[in-house]
Amino acid sequence: MIRPYQPADCEAVLRVWARASAVAHPFLSAGFLELERHNIPSVYLPNAETWVWEVREQVVGFISLLGNEVGALFVDPEFHGQGIGRALMDRASTLRGELEVEVFERNLPGRAFYERLGFELMHQKVHEQTGFDVMRLRLAAENPLHPTGQGGG
Repeated sequence: MIRPYQPADCEAVLRVWARASAVAHPFLSAGFLELERHNIPSVYLPNAETWVWEVREQVVGFISLLGNEVGALFVDPEFHGQGIGRALMDRASTLRGELEVEVFERNLPGRAFYERLGFELMHQKVHEQTGFDVMRLRLAAENPLHPTGQGGG
């Protein structure tokens, strides 16, 4: 079930992020990941619109939006392949229409996920804090995630 993020969800969101980052971002340094772990509750969550996905009253995924940009999309690896990421993206697409996201070039699972949804490369650059390449992707508003144009939920 999808619902708006609440401050009480913070620890669960951090747990999901850490578990999913270990799969998607094994190339990132421990120092950078620790900085991000600090920034999530103090910088990112207060400035983003965040939605969580619950299974049996446990947060297992979340998406954070900054305007039409997907600032974060993470699903606990135990729940990968169950449509949770797509459902969270459906909500974002319904709310914002056109979406953009940055994904590390070395994040092969993330890149494959966005490609399946129809995201297209806009440009690539070096991520200043890590030195790794990131790809900026876009999903056009006229390319809805559902054939009916209706968002999931």
